[in-house]
Amino acid sequence: MQKLISLLSKYALYLAFLQAWAASLGSLYFSEIAKFPPCILCWYQRICLYPLVAILTVGILRGDKKVCLYVLPLSITGFIIAIYHNLLYYKLIPESIKPCEQGISCTTKYIEWFGFVTIPLLSLTTFLIISILMIIMILFKSKK
Repeated sequence: MQKLISLLSKYALYLAFLQAWAASLGSLYFSEIAKFPPCILCWYQRICLYPLVAILTVGILRGDKKVCLYVLPLSITGFIIAIYHNLLYYKLIPESIKPCEQGISCTTKYIEWFGFVTIPLLSLTTFLIISILMIIMILFKSKK
């Protein structure tokens, strides 16, 4: 397990960058090519996601290991919004507290790969992976 953590810590910035880049391209594909209009919660998650690509790029180019301190607040905020979005999507919280009063509904089903992979779940997974990678970087660095 320690070997895996060490390996993840060493390549965390690159893995987080690839995850943020792939998720950004995926969200742009869904809205611009597949023509799925994003709901308000999708927009909030994009606000947290898109800057991560630039921040992680600068961190990688400068060799800045402290970039995780800038990435983590955005990824955790995106993760919290994604949790809320998934709870709404799967109807685990009442619709009376949903933020989508105008425009597209936050519970509109566009994709359901393998019977359970949805756009809100993809977002949740993205932010979770990036957050875990940044936490591993912080914890591993503190042990050195």
